[in-house]
Amino acid sequence: MELNPRSYAGTLVLSPAGRLDHDSSEAFRASMQPLLERSARDGCCLVLDLSALEYVSSAGLRCFVLAAKQAAAQGGKVSVAAMRPLVAEIFRISRFHLLFEIHPSLRDALSAASAQAAAEFDRK
Repeated sequence: MELNPRSYAGTLVLSPAGRLDHDSSEAFRASMQPLLERSARDGCCLVLDLSALEYVSSAGLRCFVLAAKQAAAQGGKVSVAAMRPLVAEIFRISRFHLLFEIHPSLRDALSAASAQAAAEFDRK
């Protein structure tokens, strides 16, 4: 699964697209692993821009939890931004909205990470 990594003033943004389910979850985890390590090494926040994610299953939710646990163990954090209504409903039903810092837009997530990240986003 393509994650299209982008960086804004030290905040790493990953943008999974399509469906994150049993068939794609292992590819997602494998793609995300080196980016999580890079984020921890660089001491930056990680934002999951879910604006292009159409669906997430329990296997996909597990990937998010494992990523958040790894980031926390290394002194980082993972936040979520721009969820589509169906994905937001899945997060709410599974109570994942209680586990993650959720933002209505990518810009809001970047602003919460740092003023510099939001300013760089505005310039691009």
